[in-house]
Formats: sequence, structure tokens, C-alpha cells
Amino acid sequence: MTFRWPRLGPAAAMLSSLLVLAAATPAFAQLLPSPGSVLGGLPLPDPRQDPLARAVGQTAEQLEQLTPRALVAARLDRLSDLVRRNPKALELDDLGQPVVRAEVLAISPSQQALATVQAAGFSVARRSRSDDLGLELVTLTPPKGMSAKAAVRRLRELDPTGDYDFNHLYADAGGGGSPGLGAIAAGGEAARVGLLDGGVDVAQPAFAGVKIQSRGFGPGGVRPSAHGTAVASVLAAGGVGQILAADVYGRGPTGGSAEAIVSALAWMAQARVAVVNVSLVGPANGPLGAAVRALVARGCLIVAAVGNDGPAAPALYPASYPGVIAVTGVDRRRRLLPEAGRAAHVDFAAYGAEVKVAAPGGRTATVRGTSYAAPVVAARLARMIDVADPQEAKRAVGRLGEAAIDLGAPGPDPLYGRGLVEAAGK
Repeated sequence: MTFRWPRLGPAAAMLSSLLVLAAATPAFAQLLPSPGSVLGGLPLPDPRQDPLARAVGQTAEQLEQLTPRALVAARLDRLSDLVRRNPKALELDDLGQPVVRAEVLAISPSQQALATVQAAGFSVARRSRSDDLGLELVTLTPPKGMSAKAAVRRLRELDPTGDYDFNHLYADAGGGGSPGLGAIAAGGEAARVGLLDGGVDVAQPAFAGVKIQSRGFGPGGVRPSAHGTAVASVLAAGGVGQILAADVYGRGPTGGSAEAIVSALAWMAQARVAVVNVSLVGPANGPLGAAVRALVARGCLIVAAVGNDGPAAPALYPASYPGVIAVTGVDRRRRLLPEAGRAAHVDFAAYGAEVKVAAPGGRTATVRGTSYAAPVVAARLARMIDVADPQEAKRAVGRLGEAAIDLGAPGPDPLYGRGLVEAAGK
């Protein structure tokens, strides 16, 4: 049977474009990719030339009128479009999620297991050991002509107790933006945050006085991006003075892979970072889940956006993993963004609309999306904890919960979590 992806109506098509205008690097908006972002390194659009950019500040009511079905249709269209345009590099898994073609990830396989799978025709493409996370990531290549789906099934048959999964791709959880005026204050010296995103343009005025250490984990190394720069500027405006920026996208359609994200998390563990911001979303993945569990167990607070695929989309990760601080977005009237996703749990809300960020060319832009809510929470937590420690992390989250503004039903609730976190004044 042939499954045909639903075609988008005008409203859903406009939403799909609006939600990804700020995307950078070969990333993929929301639960995978935006048409613009997969081209790599696109700047935020100029509203004088781009009618969609002009519409960003005028479409709040239109966004609210879109149905969950339209949001899901937009997500499916983005997924299928990415693979159609990159058939040599990407394919789909059993659930229709884009993955790197002809690659499978294994977590800490035994030597006996590796010998067994190699005897079956698989080869080891890459191996990466993280003593800090206590795991080894092995990238396997299947026999020629075998799809990733067939490869995962075969490996699980050969080694039923092993941990094998696809090399899934993950998306930025940003949204549309239009250039604006005004300065963004730089952060203080003490607070330190790890950032998994696209590359950061460190020459932006927003980062005056901020120490940024960049490292590339995607193909082609570090590549400054609009999305990574925007998220980093929210951290800086929140008082963060040191950012360890892991570019998990680099260049090309395979950027944003689970392999790159796991490697970036290993760097965060090695650097003893207490707070990590992840404004990326995608499906559940075995190696990613193992790395997240290991880092959380060390007392690191991973703050993640819930994504922008709407309430009917599947729960997204890493926000949905236990122990991860999941953040949703609200507008300036403290209403939940209609495009905000629903993770398996929500811990906090922050402003995700009319957010001023750094943009290419030394400008600022006004953007929306849960990408820009997460770093508000990460910055507040980073000013409470500077050492990765389970008890200190628990206390910091508790203090932030006490300071949050209760929204929705009294007390913690599944839509707003513990409430609204506002940016800290310096």
C-alpha cells in the first residue's frame, strides 16, 4: 500500500513557513525540518522583501485559529519534503521520522556482539567513548542495499539484549522572526550554560562580555546560524556570562543527528556543565535517551523546548525524557502558544512570542516559538547552580518553582507546569 502525505491548505502552509523563518544551519523546524532550514545557514528574513516575515507580527489570531489537524499536516509535510529532497542521505524509519541513510547506532555493545554483527556483514563506521557518561557510541553501516529499517530489525535479531536504534534527526524548536531595533544586554560573568543548537555568531554585539566556547559535532564543523545565535542571545540577556556552544548541525542534510547530539552531551559531561539548554526536538531514541539519563544522574539540569508542532503531535524528545526540564511557550498575555507541543510532561512556561533576539548583521529580530522560552528557564537555573550535583539541582528547580507565576489550574498542571518563569533582572 502506498501512503500519501496530506497536502496543506493555505493556513497550514503559512504556519509551516512562519514557524521556521528563524531556522539556521541544516536544521529542521520542530519535529523535523523546515523547508528553509535544510538549505543551511539562512539569515532571518528581511520584512521589506519577505511578505511572510512581514506577517509574523500580525498572525497571532490566525495561528490561534489553526486546528491541531492542520498543525499535524504541516509537520508531516515537512518530514516527507526533507527526505524527498535528500534521498541519498536520508530515509524514513518505521514511524515516518527522517534518519541518516544506511546507519544504525549502538550503545556500548560488547565485543562479542560486535563480532557477531560484523560476521553478518555490518561494519563499524565510527566509535566514540565517553567515560564521563559511562557509555560508548558505535555507528554501524549495514550490508550494501540494506535499509536502515531492515538493519535495525536485523541487529535486534542478532543481539536481542543489545541497544540499537536509528540515527534520527532532530529539529530546532524556533519560529518566525522579523528584524527589529534595539540592543540586547549581555550576561554576567558567573552563570554558565551549555547550548546544543546551531553555531553561534560570536561577533554579535549581544555577546559583548560573554565568553563563548564553540565546538562542532555536525558535518563540516562549526557554522554560525541564525537559530543558535538567537537562542544564545536569550541566554546572554538572562545573565549568562559563559556559553559552551555545541553546533550539532554544521553543514548538510544529516546535521542534527542523534549521533551528533550524544557526542555534544558527552562534551557537556566532560566540562562539568550544570545547566544545558536544548531547543531541539525529535523522536525517542535509544542512544539519546541513554546519554540524557547519564547526564541527569550526574546532577546536570537539561532544559528542553517542547516543540511547535501543536497539541496533536506526538510527544517530542528530549523534553519528554524523565528528569529533563520541559518548557512550553506563552504569549505576552500569558496564553499558551497554539503551536506549542505537548511533551510527556511540562515543568515550566516562559514567553515564547515577541522575543527579541540577536540576528545576522548585528541586528535584532522579534521571534516566536518554544525555542526561545527554554533559554529563559535555563538562564534562571544557571544563576542558582554552578556545579552539577543531584541535590543542588533539585533545590534549584524547587526554588524556581516557588518563584514561578501560577497559570491555568491552581498548582502544577499539564499545560503550564509549575508556572511562568520570567527573565531575571540583573
